[in-house]
Amino acid sequence: MNSVDFLLTNKDITYEIRTKIKRLGRPIPDLIISKTDVGKSRNYSRNFNSSVYDRFKWLCGCPKRNKLFCFICLVMGGNQSAWTQEGCIGKGRYKATA
Repeated sequence: MNSVDFLLTNKDITYEIRTKIKRLGRPIPDLIISKTDVGKSRNYSRNFNSSVYDRFKWLCGCPKRNKLFCFICLVMGGNQSAWTQEGCIGKGRYKATA
């Protein structure tokens, strides 16, 4: 019930159910996200590191979509953004984008 997919597909969730989902905790799966950046002299490859969940307590993941979301925003009905609609891939700049 506290999966990201459940929260995205069930918009008419009662406050009581939202509170229960919040108590269950955020889903923190080990996602397989990698990104290659092109530098001046070489390419850089970055992979998702699940330790990001420890630094950003609002972050949750969806293994079905292989993306990151804002758990509090999903549960409590936050503003419509990439963090609540389509999800984000690991950018490394979570503070600036959330």
